[in-house]
Amino acid sequence: MVLALLAGLAGCKGEPKPEAEDTGIPDAIAGMQAGPAQAAKGQELGTPNKDRVATLGILNKRNNLTQDLTIKPGESKRLGNLVVKLATCEKTLPWEHPQDEGAFVQVFVEKRATIDAKLAWHKVFSGWLFKNRPALNVVEDPVYDVWVKSCAMRFPGEDASPASAASASTAAKPASSVSAAPAAETSPAPVISETPAADATAD
Repeated sequence: MVLALLAGLAGCKGEPKPEAEDTGIPDAIAGMQAGPAQAAKGQELGTPNKDRVATLGILNKRNNLTQDLTIKPGESKRLGNLVVKLATCEKTLPWEHPQDEGAFVQVFVEKRATIDAKLAWHKVFSGWLFKNRPALNVVEDPVYDVWVKSCAMRFPGEDASPASAASASTAAKPASSVSAAPAAETSPAPVISETPAADATAD
């Protein structure tokens, strides 16, 4: 009897294996495009839209856990019952001030519309988010918060890669490398605007 008890205690020591987290994009939203009009605008100047990389901050207010989400335009990524889709990301031209970075994202959350309803995916946000102006557009959800941390891209005349553009901007440059200034007068205006409300309904 003692041996049986010891064997039972030994079997209880092992912790149950954690359940595998589902990271697949639900069929209900997999075919939806995140702001195709915004993606087209992203081709106007600088790094092609498909080669840009956005870093978004994700906060789960239930457990106060924050994590970074690295995503490219056209991609969708899932974290539990949260799906984020990115259409494009932008930053202001190097010679323009104030500097800012933004991303056009769609945020989907799996939740119940009412207490008795079944779990379903709901779009809780679609529009521009800005790094230096977070209050301009806000993801209004009781559980998740999403914000822009960076948009890795570069413009003609910048000799640094997107990842090192920030550090290169502070380094001294030889006189022969200063050749992008005249282009500023003829380059189109950046996509980022103070009134993104017209874009916020793009699907």
